[in-house]
Amino acid sequence: MKRVAFFVSGSGTNMANLVKRISAGEIPAEAALVISNKSGVKALERAEEFGVPSVVISHKDYHSREAFDEALAGCIDEHKIDLVCLCGFMRVLTEGFVRKYYGRIINIHPALLPAFPGAHAIKDAWDAKVKETGVTVHFVDSDVDTGPVILQRKVPVFPEDTLEALEARIHELEYRIYPEALSLVLSGKVKVR
Repeated sequence: MKRVAFFVSGSGTNMANLVKRISAGEIPAEAALVISNKSGVKALERAEEFGVPSVVISHKDYHSREAFDEALAGCIDEHKIDLVCLCGFMRVLTEGFVRKYYGRIINIHPALLPAFPGAHAIKDAWDAKVKETGVTVHFVDSDVDTGPVILQRKVPVFPEDTLEALEARIHELEYRIYPEALSLVLSGKVKVR
């Protein structure tokens, strides 16, 4: 069974959803490790509730992004991790790290990439007054939100919407699409060359 790690920085709702699906047998994998770059975040509490080992590797303890990523790599190698799911991990991974694990790191993004990359995608889509946005799950490459797409799904923006209502619909879709994408990658049905 493939061992999956989850990189988190905050609440960990996507991580918790994936771990729950794995625990229920819906996704054939082992939720092996949660790594956070911040201590005291809700994601670590959620990991503990599910009995998933967790570790904090603070980026503030390292003099460079490369040194931080070396610590991450050492940890995932030590735990024999097959695949990494980024779940609200608010750090940009270095090119060297991505190259080493290319095809083994996936991310979820709350927009239809390539539209609205970056940390404020939902707000950016809202401000642009688009008629639809969505969710993308993609392989991670050395740029931000540019890797090969695994799955994308659309979310309509209704005239009566509020930003909060749109955010809620996007998050609801995230909880459906990320497990599906993870299953596709784990099964080998989707991979990068």
